[in-house]
Amino acid sequence: MHGISSCRCGTFILAVAAAVVAGCGGGGGGTATSLGSSSSGSGTTGTAGTGSGSSGAGGTSTDSSYVPGQYLAQSQYANRCAAPRTGTDPVTGVAYPDVQGTSTDENNFLRSWTHDLYLWYSQVPDLDPSQYTTANYFPLLKTSATTASGAAVDRFHFTYSTAYWESFSQQGVVPEYGVDFEVLSASPPRNVVVAYVEPNAPSPATTLGRGATVQAIDGVSINDDTTSGVNTLNAGLAPAAVGESHVFTIQDYGSTTTHDVTLTAANVTETPVMLTEQVPSTNVGYILFNSHIATAESELVSAINQLQTAGVTDLVLDMRYNGGGLLDIASEAAYMVAGAAQTTGHTFELQQFNDQHPSVNPVTGSAITPTLFHSTTQGLSLTAGQPLPSLNLTRLFVLSTAATCSASESVINGLQGINVQVILVGGTTCGKPYGFYPQDNCGTTYFSIQFRGVNDQGFGDYPAGFTPNGTTGIDTGVVIPGCPVADDFSHALGDPAEALLSAAVTYSQTGACPVPSGLAPHATVKRQQQPGLSLIGRPRVRQIRILRSL
Repeated sequence: MHGISSCRCGTFILAVAAAVVAGCGGGGGGTATSLGSSSSGSGTTGTAGTGSGSSGAGGTSTDSSYVPGQYLAQSQYANRCAAPRTGTDPVTGVAYPDVQGTSTDENNFLRSWTHDLYLWYSQVPDLDPSQYTTANYFPLLKTSATTASGAAVDRFHFTYSTAYWESFSQQGVVPEYGVDFEVLSASPPRNVVVAYVEPNAPSPATTLGRGATVQAIDGVSINDDTTSGVNTLNAGLAPAAVGESHVFTIQDYGSTTTHDVTLTAANVTETPVMLTEQVPSTNVGYILFNSHIATAESELVSAINQLQTAGVTDLVLDMRYNGGGLLDIASEAAYMVAGAAQTTGHTFELQQFNDQHPSVNPVTGSAITPTLFHSTTQGLSLTAGQPLPSLNLTRLFVLSTAATCSASESVINGLQGINVQVILVGGTTCGKPYGFYPQDNCGTTYFSIQFRGVNDQGFGDYPAGFTPNGTTGIDTGVVIPGCPVADDFSHALGDPAEALLSAAVTYSQTGACPVPSGLAPHATVKRQQQPGLSLIGRPRVRQIRILRSL
């Protein structure tokens, strides 16, 4: 990612140059594999999925033959699993469709599925599915193209266990500490700072304050640059199961001393809208919006109703740590900003698939039609069909960092498409105009880019993100009005004195950015990558634009 990255503690991986975290098969754990990173998908041949060994034991392949350039229907291989699940999915209540197969079957499914749906399918190498484990095969099924700056075109190719993904996307519940860490320096000298703590976080996580820094985990310095040291940091920052505990050495903001806090992973229910308020002595409303998950529907409606009652005439939507999620939530949020008069009959986002599917959505089978600005609830956490409230604004202030990604960027792009002015305060967003239909197969949910999104004016070209006017740097994105301001960890989120919110309110009242007063301690507009082992950043599952296939 460009710039600052952020990590939900309990779900991210530290990248090691030659180490890949396994997790691409059957329903275990809640941690994403680092697929698509420089350390995975190197092109080396893994253990062949021939029906022998743990990945293929007991199965008979549907069709183990491989003919380059020929692709059978993905349905022929779907749900034929080396380790079939049994029973009923606890989240959906539906019986698992799995039958006995082999890892070659799983790879054949991925090969055909990728060729059919991947946005850049013609740039994917055609590799013999029988010569790789599934964990090694999927990372190779993507384009190797790079941008002019040398960055990978596809930086968003990953998997999660289906159990983890369903728990997160449907319920906002995953095993974690309930602490959101901001990574200000991804490699030594590292700087990992507490951004916020979930209201439902278990004690003693609730004792951690914004701006506190991680100095060590289980006695290993955060700057340890050995493989064993990074493995220890990984184990602490990404607990594998509920009940797992690790000792964090913490330095509180403004302190010169450290203290130890033992954090224990739990099933923490995320609160996507953590704060709604009217900024004192102003007509400005403020919403801290951290995730486009299903429960955000009811929380956003409540927030807009509150601000509508208060009579606010300007809104600051704080999405500095919002990596995305459901596009339906983004559409609802945009409608609740702009209202019916500005949105009726207009496109929020139109999905464009690969050239094999110019007019029919290949996942749903229906004609490709734009996602409109939703004026009613979509049944995500409220009864479907209820009219949404709106503030009927002609401009919106968005607080941003490089952790502002995907569906959050859709809010920005969608509103700009109907000429609602978006004023960006903070840093350049992550740059992800792409999206997925998550696909479960054999207990793993795969995320492979399938579409790009464009707004009502046909614009969707922002792979380097959106940048507030006045920002400089090699990774500057599409420049829009606003103020470059460093994230301020010296004040609580929602505090009128916090730098980003203060700048937005100043702009609201005066029409101009405040005079820069220097960077607050810990703050940085862009992350600088140094040599050495580095953090991947916030988990991929929190940097996504998701469409529902039903």
